[in-house]
Amino acid sequence: MKDRLETTEAGDLYRRRKQTVEPVFGIIKSIMGFRKFSLRDLAKVTTEWTLVALAYNCKRMARLQAA
Repeated sequence: MKDRLETTEAGDLYRRRKQTVEPVFGIIKSIMGFRKFSLRDLAKVTTEWTLVALAYNCKRMARLQAA
């Protein structure tokens, strides 16, 4: 494995694995209070998640523009 990671291509791929999206889900759960879906059916859940993501993105954009 060490020999593999010494190549630049493998090192770049391995570095990309360090990127994490989990803080976004933590913020949505703890700060925004979204812990479970209120609706059933995949289409309805997809719509509900889209609204949650939209709210998160709007909140983030407002905060970034204020700074």
